[in-house]
Amino acid sequence: MASNFDKFQKRRLISSYFSVVLSIFLVLFLLGLLGLFVINSKRLSDNFKEDIVMTVFFKNEANDTVFKAFETEMQTGKYAKDFKFISKEEAAKEHEKALGEHFTEFLGANPLYNSYDIHLKADYVTNPGFSKIEYDVRKNPMVADVVYDKQLITLVNDNIKSVSIWVLIISGLFTVISILLINSSLRLSIYSKRFIIKTMQMVGATKAFIRKPFILKSILLGLIGSVLAIAALIGVLLYVSTNFPALDIFHDGLLTGAVLLMVLLLGVIITGIGTYFATQRFLNLRTDDLY
Repeated sequence: MASNFDKFQKRRLISSYFSVVLSIFLVLFLLGLLGLFVINSKRLSDNFKEDIVMTVFFKNEANDTVFKAFETEMQTGKYAKDFKFISKEEAAKEHEKALGEHFTEFLGANPLYNSYDIHLKADYVTNPGFSKIEYDVRKNPMVADVVYDKQLITLVNDNIKSVSIWVLIISGLFTVISILLINSSLRLSIYSKRFIIKTMQMVGATKAFIRKPFILKSILLGLIGSVLAIAALIGVLLYVSTNFPALDIFHDGLLTGAVLLMVLLLGVIITGIGTYFATQRFLNLRTDDLY
């Protein structure tokens, strides 16, 4: 009978430890994801901004010399991330694919212009930025027109500002919730040992002596949960890096390492401090209050 009881207690103890490690893992994993999102949010927003295209159309009189001069201007200028020349023949083919008919045969000529699709650097993707660049480009007498989506630029910038504010608010709330959840799991684990704590106290053990093994055990569980969370986060980073190379997720290696280190430290600090206060609470309880 005693053996069965011991097995039951052992299973219960393992179950208690497992639930603490699981809660620490899940909370720190989600917190780490949020941290990685925050440090990469500028790159993500920059990618959205740099997808917006400014198209510069050239008059039919423009020749290779004009195009080479324009390309040199783009390369030496500080606002263009990249650019691509699209001949009027290529543009006609794209339009024919979209329309499903050969409009050049119907018209008897190709009415389209040679053009450049330009992606600007993120810092210049604002309506004033686009307007200034448009003004400079139009100084070229061979430029027929400059086209870009002004409403899209406004929409992207406004949404990025809103998302950034909400991410900061959610980060703060999630940090508080994370601490409360881990602390709650630790308190439940220590609650099951409240009679052992009181028994040790009654035979003369000091509070520091009683607290020490509980704190060390919790820190160990916190380390296990943190390591599992870090392993899962590295898996996510590798997945994103493989499937979305354009994001260059490992560009800020130092900040990424700082987030992973933060996850490890949080696992240790939160469990250590949480266990200290949880054991202190039961140490200060009267025997009658244990029931």
